[in-house]
Amino acid sequence: MLALFTSFTVFAQDVALTGDAKKGETLFKNNCTACHALDKKLIGPDLKGIVTSLEEEGVTKEWIHSWVMDNESLRKSGDKRANEIFKEYNEIPMNLFKDVLSDQDLEDILTYVDNPPKEVKKVDAAPVVVKKDEYNSGYVTIGLISIGILLLIVLFKFRRLVKLKLTANVLNEDDEKQVQLVSQLYAKTKQNICGLTVLLLLFAFYGVWAWFMGIGVDKGYEPDQPIYFSHNIHAGVNKIDCQLCHSGAKYGKVSEIPSLSVCMNCHKAIVEYNGDYIEPDKTRDFYTNEIKKIYDYIGWDEANQKYTGAQKPVKWARIHNMPDFVFFNHSQHVVAGEKVIIEDFNKKNANQKIDVVCKACHGQVDTMDKVKMANDFTMGWCVDCHRTTDVDMTNKYNAAYYGKLHEKLAKEYGQDNAKITVDAIGGLECGKCHY
Repeated sequence: MLALFTSFTVFAQDVALTGDAKKGETLFKNNCTACHALDKKLIGPDLKGIVTSLEEEGVTKEWIHSWVMDNESLRKSGDKRANEIFKEYNEIPMNLFKDVLSDQDLEDILTYVDNPPKEVKKVDAAPVVVKKDEYNSGYVTIGLISIGILLLIVLFKFRRLVKLKLTANVLNEDDEKQVQLVSQLYAKTKQNICGLTVLLLLFAFYGVWAWFMGIGVDKGYEPDQPIYFSHNIHAGVNKIDCQLCHSGAKYGKVSEIPSLSVCMNCHKAIVEYNGDYIEPDKTRDFYTNEIKKIYDYIGWDEANQKYTGAQKPVKWARIHNMPDFVFFNHSQHVVAGEKVIIEDFNKKNANQKIDVVCKACHGQVDTMDKVKMANDFTMGWCVDCHRTTDVDMTNKYNAAYYGKLHEKLAKEYGQDNAKITVDAIGGLECGKCHY
């Protein structure tokens, strides 16, 4: 917000600051931090101690006020320094604050930036390494090996006894007893053994069938990404709307993965993480380093505040991926179904209500540090939703297009039961999704 105050050569005059630094801090954070920081150059220069340094260079306080309040008029008046600053910073005009700030507000801001109070650096708690619940297959493996060994021993014993029975004319007493015991045991348990065998085969068939049906069902999939991005911090703590980044979700077929230029809209100014929320196994420096990764990928020279042109593609790990033979349109669900999908979901899930339609499919994304697949996304899952979700008859298009159908249902079943679900208007037709 404050002017691009560098290389000034104006007639000297003592600069006496009499503002309220505490109020100035609030005003600075609300009006200036999009372009300025106290200790580093952003779109504009760093401003810590700027008034004192300008006083030494001969800048009057009146000139500073004129520049901040209406730099455009100052430039048009032919002021040499104003026009030099404008050219130095690539002719990017600064906002006009004549209708935003009072003279006293500006005095408060200048008082604050010239001698800001020392900040107490937040010290992160010692990182706590959170061990994720992992499926330990060791016990299962040991159990299967043990069963396998036991079966091999039994089979070997049977084979030995059968061989003795077939080859030996006369068996010794011990072998004869073993053969008799095994023969008697087999005769008594023959039906049980056959039944158990059939049951095991059925279990094996079910296991193979379940395995085939699980192919491509990745509920819970939670991959690491090349740049760590916490939806909890962005959408949860800071309440950033989903569609600010996923701009295609409401009016396009796909929701789109936002480009890094979208990230840079904020992270040109937000160069380090100073939030209070920190995951147990993370630190502020970790989040700040991830911001630096954005600069590295997009080719942003932080020191000189310009793009270098040396960009690198980000190889994001895709989480939600519809097969090629499935058609899905985000806008159709978000625009036409937003109201009824939210209502239907909240009726079915009293303990987990949603406020935006995105969460019906993608889960409580605003509480996820790492995004994961929250649902099955199978054909059965989609079909079940179509069978139970009402068509929004308050929508003017639906009211006009399905009005006669609604009247017919009202006559047959009564007004209270005259509900039209998505399956009644073609939601189960194969060609709607498969083409």
